[in-house]
Amino acid sequence: MGAKTALLAYAEAAIADVLQDAPAPDLDQAAALLARIRPGHRLDAGNDEPWALAEALYPPEGTVCALSVPGLDLICDQEVMLGLPSQLPEHLVAAGRGRRLYLHAMHSVSDWLAFAVWDDGRLVRSLSLSPDGGIVEDIGERLPFELPYWEGRYPVEPEDEDEDDEPYPLPFHPLELGERAMLDFFGFYVEGFSDEDGAPEPVVSLWDVGLHAFRMTAPTEDEVTLARIAARD
Repeated sequence: MGAKTALLAYAEAAIADVLQDAPAPDLDQAAALLARIRPGHRLDAGNDEPWALAEALYPPEGTVCALSVPGLDLICDQEVMLGLPSQLPEHLVAAGRGRRLYLHAMHSVSDWLAFAVWDDGRLVRSLSLSPDGGIVEDIGERLPFELPYWEGRYPVEPEDEDEDDEPYPLPFHPLELGERAMLDFFGFYVEGFSDEDGAPEPVVSLWDVGLHAFRMTAPTEDEVTLARIAARD
């Protein structure tokens, strides 16, 4: 599995329904969203052609992809890939007041997965784990789609049954659970997962949803100082 994600979503309705019926991405709306989320940062849209969601899920470092449509704000940014999802910066959590906030991050090199869910700014679930690091964070009641994985119904089988390998250190493969979480949260997945329980098919095409990409530059210390002075005047 080679999937990587770095995704933050603020939703007022079922995300899959919004993405299925979403209007074409709007550059100005995406820029306004990022201006609210990252005040003071400089944005450079470069080529204003949108990226397909399949390309935007894990943008290059320093690039942020955004979509803002009625009912949904969607951001892809490597900076949300937190080992402790519960420590998402407060201003990002606060932006989800009155909405449901989802964080989803995974990286196939280390088989690491993290996701979290907030309701109206209140953390209800957070998980972060990898085979090498173990369970780093496990907060809140496990979501229904997780339960078969924790119950051991999808174990990682040894690649060679003749080899005396150490058992996999987790009861499931993190990326498989990550793919299942994507389907539950967003209505899509990247590479798929164990489907012995007849999990539903994705209803959102990663190639039919567009996000605008921006190079984002943090303000300098002098710019921050000037902004604080201006705010006092």
